[in-house]
Amino acid sequence: MANTRKDNKGRNLHTGEQQRKDGIYLYRYTDVTGKRQTIYAGDLPELRVKEKQIQKDLDDNLLTDVSVKKMTLNTLFDRYMSMKSLTEATKFNHQRLWDNHVKDEIGNIKVIQLRPSHIKGFYKKLSEQNYSKSTIKLLHTMIFPALEMAVDDDIIRKNPAKNAMASEFGREAKKKEILTVEQQERLFQFLASSNVYNVYIPMFTVLLEIGLRCGELIGLTWKDVSFVDKTLSVNHQLIYKNYGDGCKFHISSPKTQAGIRNIPLTEKVIKAFTEQKKLNFALGRCCEEEIDGYSDFIFIAKTGRPYMPGAVNSVIYNVIKSYNKEESENAEKGQREPVLIPKVSVHCFRHTACTNMARSEMNIKVVQYLMGHSDSSMTLDVYNHLNNESDVREEVYKCEKNVI
Repeated sequence: MANTRKDNKGRNLHTGEQQRKDGIYLYRYTDVTGKRQTIYAGDLPELRVKEKQIQKDLDDNLLTDVSVKKMTLNTLFDRYMSMKSLTEATKFNHQRLWDNHVKDEIGNIKVIQLRPSHIKGFYKKLSEQNYSKSTIKLLHTMIFPALEMAVDDDIIRKNPAKNAMASEFGREAKKKEILTVEQQERLFQFLASSNVYNVYIPMFTVLLEIGLRCGELIGLTWKDVSFVDKTLSVNHQLIYKNYGDGCKFHISSPKTQAGIRNIPLTEKVIKAFTEQKKLNFALGRCCEEEIDGYSDFIFIAKTGRPYMPGAVNSVIYNVIKSYNKEESENAEKGQREPVLIPKVSVHCFRHTACTNMARSEMNIKVVQYLMGHSDSSMTLDVYNHLNNESDVREEVYKCEKNVI
C-alpha cells in the first residue's frame, strides 16, 4: 500500500494536493474543457475552500477563472455543442463544418481577445474564396450563439459577432432549379418508353408527388406504408456517415419535430408503391440487412442494400442525360428546338413537388406540414417559385376572371 502523502505539519494531503518547499500549497485538476489547471494557497484550509468551490463548479459544468482566461473559440464551441440537444447527424455536420472552416482560422483565438474585426475579417476571407451567403450564414449561426453563451456566463461583456452580418458577405446562391409541368410530363414519357430506366418510375413518382428528402426516401420501409389507411409514416431518415467507426449506414431522427409526419397518399402514389413492391419481387431485390433496428427497405439498389444518398442523385442525372440526348436527336430530325431538362438533384425534385402543390392552390399550412418544414418561411421560400412567365400570366388571368 502506498504511503499517504503529508504536509510539513503532518496533515494528510488529498489527491491533487501538494506542498512546495517554500510552504505554498497547490492543487492540480482538470477543468470542464479538458485542460490541466493549478490553484495556489498559503495554507491547507484556504486551499481546500478553493478546492470545494472548484469541485462545485465542475459538478455544475461551470468554468473557473483560470480556464476563462485561456479559453479559445474552439473550446467555447465544444462547450456550446455539449449543451445542445441535437441529433447525431446534425452534431456531425456542425463539427465537420467547424473543423473545415473555423478551427484553424479564428478558432485558436482566446475568447477574451476576440474582436468584431476578427469575425468580419473571417467572413470577408470566405467571401473572397467564393463561399455562398448561405454557407457564411450557417457558420454565423454557430459562432454567434456560442459567443452569446460566453456573454451570459460573464466571460465577455459584448458579443463580437453581434453585428458581423451587417455587411453583405458571400456570393448570391444560384437560383434553385425546378422542373416545369411540361418537363415533368416529358420525363415520365421517357421513363415509360425506356427499357433501361422504366424501373425508376415508382421512385420518381414518390419524389415528385410527396417531396421527400433524400434520407427520408431511402430510409422508407414497408412498415411505413399503410395500404389500408393510404398513409405514409415519415419518422426517420437513412444517412451514410462516419461517426468514428468508418462510413456506414445509420438511422437518424428528423432534424425537428416537424419532420415527423403522416402523409395521406393519393391513388397515384399508392400505385407507385404497389409497382415498387412488384419490381422488387421481379428483380429479386430483397433487403435483409438490418440498420439500427430497421429493415425491409422499399428502395433497394442492385447490391441488395438501400440506395446510397449519392446513388439516387446519380440515377436522376443519368436519366436526364439520356433523355436530353434522345430529345436533342429527335429535335434535330424534326427541325425544332429541343425541350431539354436541366441537371437537377433529389433536392430539386423536392422543390418541384412543393411548387406543384402551390400550383394546385393547396393551403400553405398544409404544404408546410407535408414538406416537414418547421418554419413557414421555409415553405414560402419554395412556395413562391414562379419559374417562368406562364406562371405569372396564369395568376394575372385568374385575378382578371375574379374581378369580372
